[in-house]
Amino acid sequence: MKHVWISGNRVTLLINGDAFFPRVFECIAAAEHEVLLETFIWFEDKVGLALHAALLIAARRGVQIDVTIDGYGSPDLSPAFISGLTQAGVRVHVFDPSPRLWGYRTNVFRRMHRKIVVVDGTRAFVGGINYSADHLIDFGPTAKQDYAVEIEGPLVPQIQRYVRTQLLFGQREHPSLRQRLFGRAPVVPASPAPPAAGSVEALLATRDNHEHRSDIERHYRIAIRGARQRVWIANAYFFPGYRLLRQLRKAAQRGVDVRLILQGEPDMPIAKIAARLLYHHLLTADVKIYEYRERPLHGKVALTDDVWSTVGSSNLDPLSLGLNLEANVIMKDRAFNQLLGEHLAQLMQISCKEILIGDVTETGLWVRLRSFLVFHLLRHYPAWFGWLPVHSPRLTLADTLPAQAGSDHVNEGQSS
Repeated sequence: MKHVWISGNRVTLLINGDAFFPRVFECIAAAEHEVLLETFIWFEDKVGLALHAALLIAARRGVQIDVTIDGYGSPDLSPAFISGLTQAGVRVHVFDPSPRLWGYRTNVFRRMHRKIVVVDGTRAFVGGINYSADHLIDFGPTAKQDYAVEIEGPLVPQIQRYVRTQLLFGQREHPSLRQRLFGRAPVVPASPAPPAAGSVEALLATRDNHEHRSDIERHYRIAIRGARQRVWIANAYFFPGYRLLRQLRKAAQRGVDVRLILQGEPDMPIAKIAARLLYHHLLTADVKIYEYRERPLHGKVALTDDVWSTVGSSNLDPLSLGLNLEANVIMKDRAFNQLLGEHLAQLMQISCKEILIGDVTETGLWVRLRSFLVFHLLRHYPAWFGWLPVHSPRLTLADTLPAQAGSDHVNEGQSS
């Protein structure tokens, strides 16, 4: 499926689960025909139970519902939780479920990391917010800062078509080895485009392990390369490849205001350790770095100049850029860019600490050696990850899977 720019959309920025969940649940409650939902994480907490209840009510009045969850990110939904959905007619698909080995999950790589909702082909949500209570402010100091967008207009049928395509592709019975290694998604016709709902030009950019391996990263690089005024990126897990890193440095060196908002209070310490390996390399090129200190940053948003913006599920790390299945919405719109920019400016002013070159204390031979090692790692890691086994996505109906014991409500070792 080609990524194409489509005009005439209205896009609303939703900040944190406090804004996102009520809108999603309201739209599911108003659904008449179809709900398509993909998520990496779904927990049986107050948010997950609220989604469960909303889907049950919609299904019982005849709405066709397909939910796709990731076998690694959502491993512990109880049999009662799943059966309640399936008995009401909800089809719950699990992406690459795998048995545990000595109690540990083995399906670590190439995760279904997208977060998409499409209701009746008229309204869609795309972003980085999972269905868990830690996306709500009242969760406390470890509540995650995150973003999504609500979309109305002609782009929505294209998102609907994409999700339907992934469902058909993943549900193929007994695919051959050639199909699993090289198979392409089936062609699904798009629903008729609705009338224009706004003035935003937008596209859905996705990442997979076949035809769109580097599309999201490529859109980032194009935007950064063309920037003349500013490049602001807020991203939870930051360890990009060499080409994207080089574009950030070159933009800053030609006078563009390049700012990175990264985790200062990470949910996974490795995220901060990895990003800090790059600080000296970036700061010496006049890239500004801000660490978000209020609570864990989970967002994946960016803007350049006064028109281009993106919101989605893709981190800028090896998992998202080289392995996971991701989805971002990319927009060209001054009003949205300005709104996101005002929010990020406030975040930097109130909730962040700027990291200065003097804060990077290492000097001398160690800095040069570390920069050399990191440079060569970043230069080649996308190619290295390409050696890992590639397979077509496999979806299994949840009610056909054996119950798994254990509870891991922390997705250890996996950015979310």
